[in-house]
Amino acid sequence: MRETYGQPLARDAMAYVLAGGRGSRLKELTDNRAKPAVYFGGMSRIIDFALSNAINSGIRRIGVATQYKAHSLIRHMNRAWNFMRPERNESFDILPASQRVSETQWYEGTADAVYQNIDIIESYSPKYMVILAGDHIYKMDYELMLRQHVNSGADVTIGCLVVPQVEATGFGVMAVDDKDVITDFVEKPINPPEIPGKPGFSLASMGIYVFDTKFLFDLLREDAANPLSTHDFGNDLIPKIVKGGKAVAHRFTESCVRAADEIGEYWRDVGTLDAYFETNLDLTDTVPMLNMYDRDWRIWTDQVVAAPAKFVHDEEGRRGHAVRSLISQDCIVSGATAYRSLLFTGVKMGSFSSVTEGVILPYCNIGRGARLNRVIVDSGVRIPEGLVVGEDPELDAKRFRRTDNGVCLITKRMIQQLDL
Repeated sequence: MRETYGQPLARDAMAYVLAGGRGSRLKELTDNRAKPAVYFGGMSRIIDFALSNAINSGIRRIGVATQYKAHSLIRHMNRAWNFMRPERNESFDILPASQRVSETQWYEGTADAVYQNIDIIESYSPKYMVILAGDHIYKMDYELMLRQHVNSGADVTIGCLVVPQVEATGFGVMAVDDKDVITDFVEKPINPPEIPGKPGFSLASMGIYVFDTKFLFDLLREDAANPLSTHDFGNDLIPKIVKGGKAVAHRFTESCVRAADEIGEYWRDVGTLDAYFETNLDLTDTVPMLNMYDRDWRIWTDQVVAAPAKFVHDEEGRRGHAVRSLISQDCIVSGATAYRSLLFTGVKMGSFSSVTEGVILPYCNIGRGARLNRVIVDSGVRIPEGLVVGEDPELDAKRFRRTDNGVCLITKRMIQQLDL
């Protein structure tokens, strides 16, 4: 085992964010945007968490691979992440699928999305590669994972969550020995392997990998030449290393970043409407499990120049107020009520309207007298006056996208098709 001393390993690392997924389980919310570009938490986008973790960990070389419906994602990154300076040995590369290897070949898998940009990565000469998914909500110090990777002499180090065995069936799951060396890797197993000494729990992959760059490039070139490969980290590269090399699990508990009032580690995949809804509403708790107010580990994003939020009217039945809610800049709550809700930038609420458990995306306008309960409202939607959602399940299901948990997604097209 090699102990690391001296300057942080993050200075010699490049973070490579895989942000090309379709996000189809978010339904109409990803009709016009990639999943990593979906709004989150009042001001941020989902991808801001992986990027902020990299910056806060000390990594100053970042690449982001995009593919499907990437315009809003690229626009956001150009606006929010253009502060990296080459003269400080920093870089931020947006790497759309652009048929650089073949005139007919887009990114064919997560591994291929790295392989096609090997020449760009090599120009920066990173010693380590930190491969990240761009669509999860969490705070993590990648420097600690890099240290474990070097000290253990691993070919690959895989970020893992400790989850109840019954919940692990939807993940890639690691079987490990008593030193967390991975002995088997199984995708979505019916009977997930348990953690030694911790019955009833399993280690699930977070989709975070650390490699020595040279080892990774050799592996990617070999994989690209294999016509039978799906060119995917989880399906092809990781199982191969587990069988013929040394793969080590890194437990999220070892590098999770917690503010003073955060009790446990927090990681969420917001890949479904229900998960997206609940994860946003988690932020409205008095002491939220994820602290967005932590000044020591900021979540960086595009800073919109806008007026402060405003609450107006103070009459019985027409009082602008919010309880257990996050209200962003440029919002006007005019004689209306928001309860356990998130109002993103530029939301306007008309008199006598109410939102209860709502995730209202930017620049929506909620008409007078409207009542919304358990909703996600896509950006730019104008809710008609007097519209009621969340009180008649059958009617809601006919007009909007309603989940099994009773959450309604409302989009512009759905509003346009209403017969009012």
